[in-house]
Amino acid sequence: MTSIASITLEVDDTTAAERFYATAFDLGSQPRLRTAETPTTGFRGFTLALTVSQPADVVSLVDGALAAGATSLKPVSKSFWGYGGVVRAPDGTIWKIATSAKKDTGPATGTIDDRVLLLGVEDVKATKRFYVEQGLTVAKSFGGKYAEFKADEPDQFKLALYKRAALAKEAGVADDGSGSHRLALTSTTTAFTDPDGFVWEASTLTPTQP
Repeated sequence: MTSIASITLEVDDTTAAERFYATAFDLGSQPRLRTAETPTTGFRGFTLALTVSQPADVVSLVDGALAAGATSLKPVSKSFWGYGGVVRAPDGTIWKIATSAKKDTGPATGTIDDRVLLLGVEDVKATKRFYVEQGLTVAKSFGGKYAEFKADEPDQFKLALYKRAALAKEAGVADDGSGSHRLALTSTTTAFTDPDGFVWEASTLTPTQP
C-alpha cells in the first residue's frame, strides 16, 4: 500500500524553519525541511492539520506557534464542530490546530492525536480515484467534498482531499495563488505527480533532515 512516508517543506531558510517547528510543535522528524527558492505567491494549495483531544491543547499549541513567530489567520474559537485556530508559519505553511471537543477534561497534555495533510484539489472524486490507483486506501469519503486515506503508522501524516476554494476559506485566505506548492511528499513505493501538481518522490529520494 502507498502512503505518506514523509513530508518535506521547501523553505527559504532551513535553520530558521527548523527552530520554529522544534519550538512550536515539536513533531520530531516530521515535517522534513530543505532549501528551495522557487517562486510562489498566494495560497499554496495545501494545509497541515493537527488534531488534539481538548480545547486546552489547541490553545497551548496555537499560543506556542504565535510565540515562535507564526501569524494568526483565524484566532482560536469555538464552533458547531468543535474548537480550533489557524496560523501561518514563518516559512508560509498554513497549520490548523483543532479538536472536536468543546470542553476541557483536564490541563493541556501536549499530545497530538492526528496529523493530516489536506490538499486543495479541483475535483475531489477524480483525484481520489487517482490516489486509489496509486495504492492508497480510502478511510473516509463524502462525495465530491472530502476524502481521507489511511496511514500506515500512527505518527504519519494522513492524506486528505478537499476542494481548493473550500480549503482556502477554512484557512482564512484567498484561494488564488501561483508557482510552486513548496511541498514534496515521499511515497512508500514509487514517484509520481498527482492531477493538481503535487509531487511524490520515491522513498530512496528522501532528503536528509537538517
